[in-house]
Amino acid sequence: MKGPLFYSKILLFGEYGIIRDSKGLSIPYNFYNGALKKDANPSAEAIDSNGHLKRYVVYLEQLQKEQPDLVTFDLETLNNDVQTGMYFDSSIPQGYGVGSSGALVAAIYDKYAQNKITVLENLTREKLLTLKTIFSQMESFFHGKSSGLDPLNSYLSIPILINSKDNIEATGIPTQSLDGKRAVFLLDSGIVGETAPMVNIFMENLKDQGFRTMLKNQFVKYTDACVENFLGGDMKSLFENTKQLSKVVLNNFKPMIPEQFHGIWQEGIDSNDYYLKLCGSGGGGYILGFTEDLEKAKASLKDFKLEVVYQF
Repeated sequence: MKGPLFYSKILLFGEYGIIRDSKGLSIPYNFYNGALKKDANPSAEAIDSNGHLKRYVVYLEQLQKEQPDLVTFDLETLNNDVQTGMYFDSSIPQGYGVGSSGALVAAIYDKYAQNKITVLENLTREKLLTLKTIFSQMESFFHGKSSGLDPLNSYLSIPILINSKDNIEATGIPTQSLDGKRAVFLLDSGIVGETAPMVNIFMENLKDQGFRTMLKNQFVKYTDACVENFLGGDMKSLFENTKQLSKVVLNNFKPMIPEQFHGIWQEGIDSNDYYLKLCGSGGGGYILGFTEDLEKAKASLKDFKLEVVYQF
């Protein structure tokens, strides 16, 4: 048995901001993927994954009992598959901000949800919001509060524009150009990030009036501008606003940036060779980078593993 592939995702813009109704832009990242599987001779990883799935099934049974109008699953088949060794075979690194739990949620919904909304139908805003709500509840098992965006992106495998909490739409993004000098890239921090503690720090910071003002007047402002610039193809403004966003994050989100990256972060801002931002909740995992000149960025960051996501 092997199910269809579900891909990782990258939130280009909107991390933390979407909690406060900023715009966001999430794109599928096909380099990593996962699928539900069964093997005759499962590996240690497969057995471990199967154990996680057993606990997850208990959670889904409870969810269906409490919110039958939200989502129902073919629990009998799901239980049977999990008891007979089904696991999630995934190349998506966990704790790296690229949506490992999102892909699993998408795979389970795709295979076991009843009356599911499919990719093939006309995806109205209502349907997208319904899916997002379902996925938010399904993913909360993994790290507390979830927006539902990661599974949504993985399930549909199309770029998603978040205008606000209850206004999302599928969108097109500028065409990739493999000989383009500009690029979005990932830097591997070499540390696994934990989502829940980072979100807790953020929620704690929200109690401070100064932090809330900074979010509204700077963080959300530059995030929204970056999304509009990127989708509108205004690359000059995009990099100006990304630089400002990078500064705001360095000054106000220090706990979410691994310490050994504080200097490198500042160097990018000073040299204009690249601008770094959080990928997901931070605390480790990947760091997202934007550059107007990929070769320059590679030279400046030659000591790091740099993975190109998107060239334009």
